[in-house]
Amino acid sequence: MKFKKRLFDIINPSPNSKRKTASVVFDVFFISLIVINVLLVIFETFSGFSESVNSLFRTVELVSVIIFTVEYVLRLWTSNYLFPNKKAAAARVKYTFSFMALVDLFAILPFYLPLLFPIDLRILRLLRLLRLIRLFKINRYTTALSSVGSVLKRKAAQLVSSFFVVVILMLMASIFMYAIESDAQPGVFENALSGLWWAVATLTTVGYGDIYPITVFGQIIGAIVALLGIGLVAIPTGIISAGFIENISENKKSKEERPLSDEACELLRVYETLDVRRRTKLLDTAFALEEEKQPKVN
Repeated sequence: MKFKKRLFDIINPSPNSKRKTASVVFDVFFISLIVINVLLVIFETFSGFSESVNSLFRTVELVSVIIFTVEYVLRLWTSNYLFPNKKAAAARVKYTFSFMALVDLFAILPFYLPLLFPIDLRILRLLRLLRLIRLFKINRYTTALSSVGSVLKRKAAQLVSSFFVVVILMLMASIFMYAIESDAQPGVFENALSGLWWAVATLTTVGYGDIYPITVFGQIIGAIVALLGIGLVAIPTGIISAGFIENISENKKSKEERPLSDEACELLRVYETLDVRRRTKLLDTAFALEEEKQPKVN
């Protein structure tokens, strides 16, 4: 099973992996392929391409699906190393229903479903748009989206609270504006909720201008709501910014405080006294010791 373990180390690299170069090449290749597929979805919305170009698009799509399918199968095959405390079958089931595994699956399903079932043309177009799910696969190859998800999860309570305040303010603004403007503009402010679109556009400081107050009191209320909107938009921005700062600080602190084993400390002391050639040999020994400590998985 050495080949299987090597393959797992490439597609799921650990910080101490000896195959970092292969992992980087693997990640860069798939990020490039995902970007190409997103551009392909965009280009397909344009008309006027020659048949040869459309044929090239179909070829790229076919090759991409084959590569993504092989990747999905390989990740499923090596998932027992991802969950070493579980049996192989249980590990594969757990992996299958993980978020990133579902993203991988839904990224290739739009290609296979029309081949298996007769599908209406409108549904087929929708399925082809679902290929944009492949964009979420980038989360596997970079920590950027993971950091965003971590921050949103950590600050979910504060974000929900700020969103709740915004909803209350929008409803109150809509009701007040109806009470003030309904007589002057009965065709525009027909009921209490008809001004909700105006409240959304004003609070978000967009101001499309398709609906607006014309009375003096209505304009005063509109100015107050617009000013409040500036502050309310800044609240979630501040919450998310604080979350990112906390996340960066914690990552930096965890790296600085990560304890070393006694063997690693001893090797580090010896390492500082050696020349370049012997340092390289010592590093290989350290990696070998680290791999021996990892649990064996069949």
